[in-house]
Amino acid sequence: MKITKSLNAATAEREWLLIDAKDQPFGRLIGEIAVKLRGKHKPSFTPHIDCGDFVVVINASQVSLSKEHKLDKEYHRHTGWTGHVKSERTGDLLAKNPEKLFKLAARGMLPKTHLGREQLKKLRVYVGAEHPHTAQIKVK
Repeated sequence: MKITKSLNAATAEREWLLIDAKDQPFGRLIGEIAVKLRGKHKPSFTPHIDCGDFVVVINASQVSLSKEHKLDKEYHRHTGWTGHVKSERTGDLLAKNPEKLFKLAARGMLPKTHLGREQLKKLRVYVGAEHPHTAQIKVK
């Protein structure tokens, strides 16, 4: 009889992954990041436990976006006042604040619960190639 192992918070092993976003398609990259944050790439994936890895994204401002995606895709937020919905285009967000763009896109692919908010905290996005996490990332 086989016993299925289920992780808990103490036994979950997390790694630090470095992803270079330079000239990569944005949608495919965010999909990969969401899988790594969630931990679905591991054989020991447990849906109700935060077993994902830390993800460090560098060169975020040089990600590849199609022309239609830059102009048509919008991210909306509400201020709390009646009729005050603010919208920002993807191209404008990429030029102004690429970290926010990556966080918003990854948030949309994670669970809309406390678990998803905890998983999103493990995403670190940097505009350039320099980052302060060189001690945590193991080179294989």
